[in-house]
Amino acid sequence: MTVVFPRMWNSASTTPSAKSVAIIGGGASGVLMAAHLLRSGNSGLEITIIEKQASLGRGLAYSTDLPEHVLNVRAANMSAFADDPDHFARWLKARSFPIDDATTYFAPRRLYGEYLGELLTEPRQKGGPRLRIVDEECVEVLQRGGYLELRLSNGSNIVAQQCVLATGHDRTANRGGSLLAPSKERQAALPGPADRVLILGTGLSMVDTCLSLLLRGHVGEIVAVSRRGLLPAVHRKTSPIVIQGADIPLDRSLPEFVRWFRDLVRSTEAHGGDWRDVVDGLRPHNQAIWRTWPDASRRQFFRHLKAWWDIHRHRMAPEVSERLSKAIANGQLRVIAGRVLDVTSDDAGFVARLRRRNNQLVEEIRVAHVYECAGVITDPGRSTNPLIRSLLAAGVARADPLRIGLDVAADGALISREGACNDRIYAVGPLTRGTFLEIEAVPDIRIQCQNLASLLVKQPVSMR
Repeated sequence: MTVVFPRMWNSASTTPSAKSVAIIGGGASGVLMAAHLLRSGNSGLEITIIEKQASLGRGLAYSTDLPEHVLNVRAANMSAFADDPDHFARWLKARSFPIDDATTYFAPRRLYGEYLGELLTEPRQKGGPRLRIVDEECVEVLQRGGYLELRLSNGSNIVAQQCVLATGHDRTANRGGSLLAPSKERQAALPGPADRVLILGTGLSMVDTCLSLLLRGHVGEIVAVSRRGLLPAVHRKTSPIVIQGADIPLDRSLPEFVRWFRDLVRSTEAHGGDWRDVVDGLRPHNQAIWRTWPDASRRQFFRHLKAWWDIHRHRMAPEVSERLSKAIANGQLRVIAGRVLDVTSDDAGFVARLRRRNNQLVEEIRVAHVYECAGVITDPGRSTNPLIRSLLAAGVARADPLRIGLDVAADGALISREGACNDRIYAVGPLTRGTFLEIEAVPDIRIQCQNLASLLVKQPVSMR
């Protein structure tokens, strides 16, 4: 077994001479976490990113090579640093991308993947934090008195004082592969241009998959099914209203809160505004609202309102909406509200049995290909990640009350099975959705990473 010590680690005494932080995961959350730590200028800080994928910052969302796959957030809101909102726009302009208005420009995702990767390769101040990348998978984290031992899948270990879980979304097994970044095997299995395909889900993942098919010349029918058959709304240029925290009815029941919100939308529209102005104006308060609700209200929100909130909150770019609207108008894309009961395979492809919403009749459709776009695994107990499974089994972590992520404190510290906060193991990004809910988009994750980076740099670490 190989033990890898950070450069400032005194292996003879097993006492750190400075601070070391390991970041597990090199997707958007992990890169943003590292970028904020690097900004600290702390010369005694060593940062290690553990990521088995070849490219940092990519993940599934930013791996696509199709320029038509654009971000769902305007370039003006995609800076890695909240206190430098023009950082991404300047990066684009420095590479001669024509941007007339960053508040209306939706950049290609592949460019944003490049941007994230370059955050860690840009020249850094001499004598500042040191960064290294380990191309492996972390499968277990053990607490060893004054340090952490991170076990990797190749049998080696890394020792650090603190670590940050930034593993992102834990996706379900995709029955038809991904069209965003298909492997050679998946590419060979792509449907024929005239085949009928089935997409499970009608959210932004479905939008990506449908767009990929259309861009590849697909002319066959595309059937998309979800419980409510709701499609994401479209971005428009907005003027977010200013909402004061004191004006938000945090002490009301969920139905009362919804009535307040709808009244605010009606009032805004009556004065010439748009519902988007209200949704975007509420954004700075979303996490605070969620954290004040009791578990019963949170469950009620998930059961009855989340699907509606998601399509208004997580919108698609206008050019993408135009393509989908044409496909719906000409009959190529059919959106169904209902449930897919089961999918079985045969020699010709797949047979899906589905029941439409508010209808007891079961119908069958034959398709050549099935794409799973119904979302991600949110219950940590069903995680496919060996690290998450091991943390739960050891009691170092626990699921949040709604079982939509890991239970963490306000600063991201993991909460154990017994309810104790861990001052060595933290989490950022989608893993923390149970505590923050709105923590899956870059504008939210960057603030979380900024706050945690400040805490880790300043926080003395106990040697127990």
